[in-house]
Amino acid sequence: MRCGIDIGGTKVLGIAVESNPLEPAAETKTRTVYDKDVLIESIIGVITGLEHQAGKPMGSIGIGIAGIVDRRGTLRYSPNIPGVVDLPIHEIVSERLGRPIRIENDATTAAWAEHLIGAGAGSENMLFVGLGTGIGTGFVLDGTLHRGWNGFSGESGHMTIDKNGPVHLTGARGPWELTASGSGLARLASRFASEGKLDSVVELAGSVDEIDAEHIQQAVEAGATDVLDLLDEFAIDVGIGLANLIHLLDPEVIVIGGGLVDLGDPLLGAIRRRTESFVLGGRHRPAVDIRAAKLGSRAGAIGAALLAPDPTPG
Repeated sequence: MRCGIDIGGTKVLGIAVESNPLEPAAETKTRTVYDKDVLIESIIGVITGLEHQAGKPMGSIGIGIAGIVDRRGTLRYSPNIPGVVDLPIHEIVSERLGRPIRIENDATTAAWAEHLIGAGAGSENMLFVGLGTGIGTGFVLDGTLHRGWNGFSGESGHMTIDKNGPVHLTGARGPWELTASGSGLARLASRFASEGKLDSVVELAGSVDEIDAEHIQQAVEAGATDVLDLLDEFAIDVGIGLANLIHLLDPEVIVIGGGLVDLGDPLLGAIRRRTESFVLGGRHRPAVDIRAAKLGSRAGAIGAALLAPDPTPG
């Protein structure tokens, strides 16, 4: 049995997998902690908790974590887990538990899951783009998980889109995720509402200050036209980044995951239209198939389990 763990900025999800990754033998969740020592103990606790639930030891361990992870399994830096830097997770956990272990970025593990058994199955050149609080990406190129020289590949959310833009929490100006993530959508919605362009959502929220993603979702489901204008403008920022990735990597499929994918076809359709408008020679080349992810919030943990090393014999 293998376990896969997905560590994000707010939660840790662990699953135990025996045969079918889509039907975990055990599952557990906890909150992410922003302390090196406590985070390690939390990881150990998730693993032992899964073993208790499943009634079996974990033969190997896969971990996906938000941030840049080198090829030795050290979390070098994570803007989403402040205060935890240069943490040798692989070294510490493998020494503590004596099991084979693999550590990757969480969007990288989600990409692998969607490639093997999700929306990207059957494609040899697939990009995963997770639109959540920030933006995480993972690349499968010619059927192989692309990790880069250090293992840091996939930090597309930090591409500079506007050198004169607002300052991100990392200190960089105008990165893609500042405007094209869930946080960016929330800021755009507040602007629209303040300008009197989003009455349907304000009515649901009660006030401009109370608007959140749930109210936008409700307005979409109710068929409000003003929220469609919001999503279309938001899709401009998403499309700019996706077009950049298409120019660089020439994928067959882009799988859109993360919490924003729940907005469904109105957002996905707008993203497709806007992306095509930014792609060089868009009408003279095969269109990139932009699809919604299939594996939901478990994708990172499932991919981590699928990437876990083969258990040591005996």
